[in-house]
Amino acid sequence: MYHSFEVDRVDHRLWLSTSQQGYRLHLRDQVIAPVAFTQHSESSGILTIAGEREPVRFAIDGDLIHLHIRGRTRIVHYNDPLRALTTANDETRPLIARAPMPGVVVATTVSPGQSVSAGMALMMIESMKLETIIHSPQDGIVDRIHVKEGESFEHDAVLVTLSEEGR
Repeated sequence: MYHSFEVDRVDHRLWLSTSQQGYRLHLRDQVIAPVAFTQHSESSGILTIAGEREPVRFAIDGDLIHLHIRGRTRIVHYNDPLRALTTANDETRPLIARAPMPGVVVATTVSPGQSVSAGMALMMIESMKLETIIHSPQDGIVDRIHVKEGESFEHDAVLVTLSEEGR
């Protein structure tokens, strides 16, 4: 069975198969081997891909994985294949940016009334010592910023509400 992950609003389908050296990673028409992960703690480990070792820090929150590797933090969203099939025809997109985990707003990069495009940075948050950029889920206009810089929030809190342009 394949697995589907979304990174920067791009869906990546992949799967693992076993080999004599461990695992092979199948990504589109590429096969990368060997692939291994050695977990060192609850939130860190070493990822080895084709002989290159990279230290990795991560936090898992439901379907979201906050991954820090090579000096960058990325949010990886696991798309359950069965759930994706049931919502394949649902074209509604959220008009809100929610908190992927509890944390504190470090900086806000937009203001109410500002036009934003899908994927544009809205704010930076810190959670579990990881700084993460919250991106706009779609094109729109910033209607309201619910959490100010320095304020804390809980998981799934609404951080920014957008309105559709032209409404």
